[in-house]
Amino acid sequence: MDLASGVGGKINKAQVLDAVDKYEKYHVHYGGKQEDRNANYTDMVNKYYDLATSFYEFGWGESFHFAHRWNGESLRESIKRHEHFLALQLGLKPGQKVLDVGCGIGGPLREIAHFSSTSVTGLNNNEYQISRGKELNRIAGVDKTCDFIKADFMKMPIPDNSFDAVYAIEATCHAPDAYGCYKEIYRVLKPGQCFAAYEWCMTDAFDPNNQEHKKIKAEVEIGDGLPDIRSTTKCLEALKQAGFEIIWEKDLAKESPVPWYQPLDKNHFSLSSFRLTAVGRFFTRNMVKALEFAGLAPKGSLRVQDFLEKAAEGLVEGGKKEIFTPMYFFLARKPLSDNN
Repeated sequence: MDLASGVGGKINKAQVLDAVDKYEKYHVHYGGKQEDRNANYTDMVNKYYDLATSFYEFGWGESFHFAHRWNGESLRESIKRHEHFLALQLGLKPGQKVLDVGCGIGGPLREIAHFSSTSVTGLNNNEYQISRGKELNRIAGVDKTCDFIKADFMKMPIPDNSFDAVYAIEATCHAPDAYGCYKEIYRVLKPGQCFAAYEWCMTDAFDPNNQEHKKIKAEVEIGDGLPDIRSTTKCLEALKQAGFEIIWEKDLAKESPVPWYQPLDKNHFSLSSFRLTAVGRFFTRNMVKALEFAGLAPKGSLRVQDFLEKAAEGLVEGGKKEIFTPMYFFLARKPLSDNN
């Protein structure tokens, strides 16, 4: 019932079907153009997260991201370790002010705040996710030290040199322009401090002239609210152009003993992440269908489930062909002498 009531987020329940129509039309499968997605990225991403957040939380938990994973490690354990790794790379210390860019409902924010005893501010442009995150912060007991700002990460209402560290987990891929996004992060970060991120990228193995590769890329874009998936090279160039010094960077998916896409692979079965398996998705689909038929879930809910399943298929194929990674990691520093 939580899943049913959450579909549509802040969209009026009677208007969910119309929102699904408008969202789908942004994408290649429905004749949409990249220029339109870039120009209307705020509307597109907001519609996406209003429609998809409750599905994410139902299937994935509070942290909406993948993780490097060891053999014998559960998905939940790997997600926590992935977040701790980020905090350690940033060298977070108790009392520091940290910014989470594109924080979702704040799963990583709460984990990192507990792990490092820092004050984490989550920046998000989706009202539904922020209201959900505030409630979860209160339950977790971090509402006094952690908060949210509703804003576009392309133009943050934050003074220069405000934060001791900044991170982004599979979020800045929603930006229509990587340089513009990284430049804003550079501005709000204190000189001498670091920005770390896991980026969604196409790898060097992606061939833009290969029709199958293009189809996989389009499936991921519609299923995950993305204007365009950049290459690892483009991300690195944008970071340098924004003024950052690159400390190190690597596609962590390459050395993950358990494939990052395994939870979404229909050929894999797991009790610990049952809702993500083929059987779990079958049950979810039929549950959503029944809830929509009964009027308990808004019309259009099943179509949201459809494009999320399409995304899952694209992600698995992209992972197997090694043309896509959700964890291109980089650690970058803002120089002490800021000449920009």
